[in-house]
Amino acid sequence: MIDLRPVGYVIGLLIAALGASMLLPAIVDFAYGNAQGWIFLEAAAFSVVVGGLLALACQNGLGGRSTLQQTFLMTTGVWIVLPFFGAIPLWLGGISGGLDALFEATSGLTTTGATVLTGLQALPEGVLLWRGLLQWFGGIGIIVFAMVFLPEMRVGGMQIFRTSGFDTYAKILPRAREIASRIFVVYLVLTVCCGLAYLGFGMQGFDAIVHAMTTVATGGFANYDSSFAVFSRGVEYTAALFMLLAALPFVRYVQLISGSAAPLALDTQIRSFFAIALTVVLALSFWLWATTDVAGEEGFRKSLFNGVSILTGTGYASSDYMRWGAFPIVVIFFIGFVGGCAGSTTCSIKVFRYQILFSAIRTQVMKIHSPHGIFAPRFGGRPVGEDVVSSVMAFFVMFIVSLGVLAVALGMTGLDFISSLSGALAALANIGPGLGPQIGPTGTYQEVNAVAKVLLIAGMLVGRLELMAVFVLFTLRFWRA
Repeated sequence: MIDLRPVGYVIGLLIAALGASMLLPAIVDFAYGNAQGWIFLEAAAFSVVVGGLLALACQNGLGGRSTLQQTFLMTTGVWIVLPFFGAIPLWLGGISGGLDALFEATSGLTTTGATVLTGLQALPEGVLLWRGLLQWFGGIGIIVFAMVFLPEMRVGGMQIFRTSGFDTYAKILPRAREIASRIFVVYLVLTVCCGLAYLGFGMQGFDAIVHAMTTVATGGFANYDSSFAVFSRGVEYTAALFMLLAALPFVRYVQLISGSAAPLALDTQIRSFFAIALTVVLALSFWLWATTDVAGEEGFRKSLFNGVSILTGTGYASSDYMRWGAFPIVVIFFIGFVGGCAGSTTCSIKVFRYQILFSAIRTQVMKIHSPHGIFAPRFGGRPVGEDVVSSVMAFFVMFIVSLGVLAVALGMTGLDFISSLSGALAALANIGPGLGPQIGPTGTYQEVNAVAKVLLIAGMLVGRLELMAVFVLFTLRFWRA
């Protein structure tokens, strides 16, 4: 039988830490004279007490190395439980109903960026800060999860980053605590630099802090209903730059700080990501120049900002790209399947899996052409094991199947075809906005029915946990092991 005490201990500590962080928006609300500060204090006290008691109750189960089953339960449990506590201040404060509060908190911690709130600019400052903090916490959590746990759990081909044939994360930084601490420093520095850049281009101090957190987390929560349409062109360029930086493997930044720039420059995953981003931006720019009155620098800027925002799964918008025509809509839909690099704050399928997929396809073609030849898929110039290829293929299949099932389920709740399909992708790939007037770049998920919101919450969690980490819990073999 699986010992759940280590799982409960970790979850309890994180609940208490999340509760303690609620003091920050409480202080901000009091500073601005908002009564919402008392709500955050109540939610903080409740979360700290519940989390502390859970950790104390499970403390006697510590000792020894965690099993694989405990690791799966812990990582999944954290992402399922924390949104409930993150939703408490929103619910108690009357900002939204219980389900909407949970939707908003889940969207925040998974860095999806889908929102059910309107009139954002009129909300208390503490609430806006809390939305930004949820995404910022989710961003650093995603990086550590992807770099420490997924390679050990062998999910979706991530084991490629722990095998002895590669310049692995485990070889660079042998201890999880050291990985987390160095990554946190890089994450914090990027956030501060982003905030200072926003200030330099005229953004107000509070907006700069919140948007810096949601930009580096590639989360997409904004302080205004019109997202980034209210800001200057310099702010748009700054956001695009930091969204791109946040989409790169954070371990490369650690190596760069340690004095080794070569891995960052030579990483094939990074090169492929920038090639995709450049292609998308140029394609959208040429379309705007040729078919609309959005030409010149403005056309390039809008293409850069909105294209990078969707590619990285951030979900900001500076214009209504639904009005750009059919071609941009198709491009924006399909780049949602890409995402950024492994070990970044981004979402979706990720670039390295496409590299392995295309390499495996090329290998099969070569074997057909030369049956007696010896060929193997390669990543970064080195051979890839059969287990990695199988894991990546399984991830692709499960992603498409999950997308189809979720889209059909959303359609059965009454959503139209475009909203169902794009909403399913926006949830699974943690992008945020979908397509269409209801959940598109100028809309919200507020009017989506309750059943659809529950399905979207599940989709956000499954997508953020790389699918397999959740689905394995529904197998009998997992519980019998």
